[in-house]
Amino acid sequence: MSASGSGIVPANGLQIAYETFGDRGSRPLLMVMGLGAPMLTWHADLCGLLAGRRFFVIRYDNRDVGRSTHLHDAPQPDIRGALTRGDVSSASYTLDDMAEDGFGLLDALGLTAAHVLGASLGGMIAQTMGARHPERVLSLTSIMSTPSPALTSTTPQAGAALMRPPATSREESIARAIDIARVIGSPGYPPDDEWRAELAGRCWDQGIDPPGVMRQWMAVQASGDRTEAVRGIRVPTLVVHGDSDPLVNVAAGQRTAELIKDARLMVVPGMGHDLPRAVWPALVDAVCELADLAAPAR
Repeated sequence: MSASGSGIVPANGLQIAYETFGDRGSRPLLMVMGLGAPMLTWHADLCGLLAGRRFFVIRYDNRDVGRSTHLHDAPQPDIRGALTRGDVSSASYTLDDMAEDGFGLLDALGLTAAHVLGASLGGMIAQTMGARHPERVLSLTSIMSTPSPALTSTTPQAGAALMRPPATSREESIARAIDIARVIGSPGYPPDDEWRAELAGRCWDQGIDPPGVMRQWMAVQASGDRTEAVRGIRVPTLVVHGDSDPLVNVAAGQRTAELIKDARLMVVPGMGHDLPRAVWPALVDAVCELADLAAPAR
């Protein structure tokens, strides 16, 4: 499905790029993507499925990725200091700031509230949105995410795959993306190498910003353990996690669901740190059921 609208708007002091799918009069659904991943990572076909179920789907580029503002003049992130000494003073922003970007986008689009769905880092941002301004979050779907970096339990293989040096050519970037997907992806489903190659090529053409990815990573570290904030979430919540996720262990999803009162937990057998096409129908059904429980936008 093709996007029904797109643009770049001022939001929270930045410029945020977005695309929409479906009818503006439908239920607004804000989709928040993960670390270093542009909105293109939300497959247009998945957005189309959601739009077909009476959602006005909004996908967007987080700060420091895609066509949104990149903080090129920000201090260099001290990754070693964060890992070895817990020193996060070089972080340029936190998850709170990234959550406000999402609310700023809703403001720019004239929306008082929305259903919010996030994956991985995007799930952390979505959780933060639900904790900070529950009156603006109609429902929350947290996918392959965590309330605390300490719960991720990343496997050595997954960690090594992500720590490989950045690609220096379009061809290398495509090959790297396919290799990473085979390490962190879903062992219970066939890999979609064609889609991964297309996505990696489009991301390369749009521009790759490794320091921007590190700034996003530092935002997670600087935000630390968010257990108490997540415990306070009171919006209808769905937690989705694969039982074979090597990047963010399923225990992190289980803990998220434990913390949030009345949250529904959906553990997907054979799913890793991605969203295989075969999982989409069940996911869309679950998101629709959750939205039906929520109060309408005010």
